[in-house]
Amino acid sequence: MKASLLTRLALTSAMTLFASMASAGITLDGTRVVFAAPAKETSVVVRNQGSNDIMVQSWVEPDSSGPATDVPFAITPPLVRLGGSKQQTLRILYQGQGLPTDKESVFWLAVQEIPQKAKDQNTLQIAIRQRIKLFYRPANLPDTAANAAKNLQWKLVEQGGKTALSVTNPSAYHVSFSGSTVKLRNGADTGSATAEMLAPGATRVVAIKGSAGVRSGAATVEFDSINDYGGLDRITSKLSN
Repeated sequence: MKASLLTRLALTSAMTLFASMASAGITLDGTRVVFAAPAKETSVVVRNQGSNDIMVQSWVEPDSSGPATDVPFAITPPLVRLGGSKQQTLRILYQGQGLPTDKESVFWLAVQEIPQKAKDQNTLQIAIRQRIKLFYRPANLPDTAANAAKNLQWKLVEQGGKTALSVTNPSAYHVSFSGSTVKLRNGADTGSATAEMLAPGATRVVAIKGSAGVRSGAATVEFDSINDYGGLDRITSKLSN
């Protein structure tokens, strides 16, 4: 009896959750935002794909993997009521100072959907939050963001008695990898390494997984880089050693 009741309650909760999520849903018009100076502001469009009115709250957060920094951005409107199947333009404003002028800085834009209060007190509601990267790009940086991934410097190094892969980003731009994986290839031999977004001037050393045949200077590195538009650029690079 108790088991049957618990089963019905679990099923009801699952159906309620599914219905709530199915009728909700906000989308943004991009997977990243590039704030290019000398512009004083940029924007992103948020759309309510559901049929019900919702509240949308937005803010900018610092990147936890980088140095601690204040957030010199403001969003207007920070809180807005958005009708079903409607859209709203969010303006992102920069205060004009506080960030490096010789390299990109990265933050996170958070956009959270707050559903209306449910009529049924037993309804489970979830506030869904989306986060996309916000890059602040100063004016007059050398070279271009499109070339940053092509100019990464890859080489084999020794780490803990094993051969590892070192990558350095000499550019002033962030380089983002799709799938967080790079492939090493030496003829028919292949291996892989984990890759995370690489900040300007940063170097990272990662372990190599797979065939020992790729642990030589003749290997090449293949990966997909995410460009300013959220698309993928396939890059093939040679090891410097």
